Amino acid sequence: MTSQKLPETTLRLGLPSGSLQNATVELFGKAGYKVTIDSRSVFPRIDDEKISAVLFRAQEISRYIVEGIIDCGLTGYDWIVENGNEQDVVEVCELEYSRATSNPINWVLAVPDESTVQKPEDLKGGVVSTELVGVVKRYFQQKGIDVQVEFSWGTTEIKARIADAIVDCTETGSSLKANNLRVIDTLLKSTTRFVCSKKAWANPWKREKLENIAMLLKGAIDARSKVGLKMNAPKAGLAGILAFLPSAKSPTVSQLADQAWVAIEVILEDKQDRELIPKLKRAGATGIITYPLNKVIP
Repeated sequence: MTSQKLPETTLRLGLPSGSLQNATVELFGKAGYKVTIDSRSVFPRIDDEKISAVLFRAQEISRYIVEGIIDCGLTGYDWIVENGNEQDVVEVCELEYSRATSNPINWVLAVPDESTVQKPEDLKGGVVSTELVGVVKRYFQQKGIDVQVEFSWGTTEIKARIADAIVDCTETGSSLKANNLRVIDTLLKSTTRFVCSKKAWANPWKREKLENIAMLLKGAIDARSKVGLKMNAPKAGLAGILAFLPSAKSPTVSQLADQAWVAIEVILEDKQDRELIPKLKRAGATGIITYPLNKVIP
């Protein structure tokens, strides 16, 4: 595969297709980038003429960055490790989001509940099924355990009763429990990473563009668990309100036309407002409003 010739002031971005696609498009939207993907196209449209995007499987993205097909992309740390690209790409930032939650992905070694296997050493001479073949082979080699590692084309939970064990990814563990599987070790924790080639990072224009995108994406993630809170309050009760009002920085306090009143605005964790609003009301605050945030840039 050869890269398309584009101007030096165009950033070639790889977006993950499959299970991570919708969450990634949503994240870019919160960050201020409108991404449109036609049903049969692998070339998403982004409302930034300086970004040229293409959809790849997350498993392929770090490899295509190293090969120079794209400048950068979003992929799981697990696939960077699987491809052996940890030293070949530059990590612009870590992005704590996944297909369903904000939890890291855990690649775990699991066996059926009824299995006699209690520890990795008990699998000596057995068969382990997984999509993460390279990582799993290295794991058992480092432990000096001789096993046969087979590639699994998805639905790996089913293979646990064909092979002796599986290594599969999980966010919550619910799928493993539903399939009556038991975890005996965790091989790798993985989050989404925004990575680029060393060549792109050495290019001043591309580096600034990469840093800008990273800042906005991280701001969108940080905003997910926060809300904005606004209210009016009597100036006489301001000290009391500020005493229990949390804020990363000092709350914004503005004088209203009525000299006896002020407006207060603050950002807080979304679960805090249910405790705070009754207190604020009792302290004399009025016109209390909470609102969602798209980005929070520290």
